[in-house]
Amino acid sequence: MPGTVQSIERAAAVLRLLAAAPDGLGVADLANALGLAKPTVHGILRTLHQVGFVEQDHSGAHYHLSDAFGRLGESYLDPNELRSQAINWADSLASRSGEVVRVGRLVEGKVEVVHHVFRPDDSDQDLDVGTTLPPHATALGKAVLAYDTSAASRPRRLEAFTTRTITDPVRLSEELATVRARGWATEFEEHTVELAGIAAPIRGLGGLVVGAVGLAGRIERICDSRLRHRDDLVTMVRATADAIARDLRDDA
Repeated sequence: MPGTVQSIERAAAVLRLLAAAPDGLGVADLANALGLAKPTVHGILRTLHQVGFVEQDHSGAHYHLSDAFGRLGESYLDPNELRSQAINWADSLASRSGEVVRVGRLVEGKVEVVHHVFRPDDSDQDLDVGTTLPPHATALGKAVLAYDTSAASRPRRLEAFTTRTITDPVRLSEELATVRARGWATEFEEHTVELAGIAAPIRGLGGLVVGAVGLAGRIERICDSRLRHRDDLVTMVRATADAIARDLRDDA
């Protein structure tokens, strides 16, 4: 059997000590308690602070557990933060692709749209920010659902929106496995007739998928003559997701 990971053991020990110290502990306190060098403890604390598990007091001398540590089952990323980091990249994707672009995250079994860029033409369009989409019937939804491990996030009923909507749980599981294998998701008349879409997951700290970005439009614009999703659009979407993820990690 492989051995344990020492850095994780040490981080867990730090968290246990902080949990037992409501007034917080300093680097020296933790170093003495664990028999570690101060720089080592400081590195652990810096990482735990970066991922939102610990906070410093006003003086900066003591650390304590953050409120977020007690809410590990919830999304650690505020939707406004996801939107703010995605705005410029999503706008650029819409401009280059000529299609509608949405950024969304999984909330209680549905995909909540946190940012929506209109197709850059003069057509009438409705703003989708704040609305929800079915995760099993959209590329945006499948891009986040494929990486979610919570059974509560899976839609309880796979509602049919068109004749192409996936309503079989086994088939949906196979589709999500395909998404994980290639790193991006598609839709083809599954939510709306004559529309297709492409989406890619957005990864935050540690590789955790915190949302997705995707584009959607008429089949003849999203797919080639053989009805395959266009490679150039797939590349654009994936590059956009990677750029948003980099900004999220850099600002963490």
